[in-house]
Amino acid sequence: MNNLGMYDDLQRLATDVAQGRHREVIGGMWDAVGALQLDFMKGQGLAPQHRLLDVGCGSLRGGLHFVDWLEPGNYFGIDISEALLQAGYDRELGPLGLQAKLPRENLRTTSDFDATTFGVTFDMAIAQSVFTHLALNSIAACLEQTARVMKPGGVFYATFFLAPDDARWSDAVTHQPGGVMTTGVSDPYHYRIADMAWAAGRAWQTEHIGEWSHPRGQQMIAYHRL
Repeated sequence: MNNLGMYDDLQRLATDVAQGRHREVIGGMWDAVGALQLDFMKGQGLAPQHRLLDVGCGSLRGGLHFVDWLEPGNYFGIDISEALLQAGYDRELGPLGLQAKLPRENLRTTSDFDATTFGVTFDMAIAQSVFTHLALNSIAACLEQTARVMKPGGVFYATFFLAPDDARWSDAVTHQPGGVMTTGVSDPYHYRIADMAWAAGRAWQTEHIGEWSHPRGQQMIAYHRL
């Protein structure tokens, strides 16, 4: 099986973005999934004065909603693709007049989830449809890095595809709604609750939230910073 993720070919990704497909390459469902993220986070207590880190923010499908809701400068996003970040800033925030609420330096490219360069700590974080494309060791690395910038008691919410407790790594699982097929060894990935808890290491306490009305059947897990 091919263990490369769909976002590992940055040149191809940049080409797609240049051709105007910055919404499609991050999974489409632009309006539905973008608004869903804000609604969920507000339900978890996200307030305008909070600082939010959006891990794998892409072209700001959720970001544009968060920027509009949060006080100026309180949204921060990291992504592996500079092309996606720039497209989100120019093509999505620009037409809505939201660039004034978001300094461009609040969006940064990183290949290892390092958000320490912002020089701030965060109240909350979210990774929507990110862990679904990561091998388990990369999820552990992401959580390790994010723990460095999260306030004690802060919460990192992440979506993932759930596998049955008795699933083998090579088993294929189809998720509803959406009909997405996953395995434990190739992108898109699924994981058991025990796997997600293992990735938390010693910095986080894990809470499985479960269903949250995602249109492709992704579940939500919360990591509470100890």
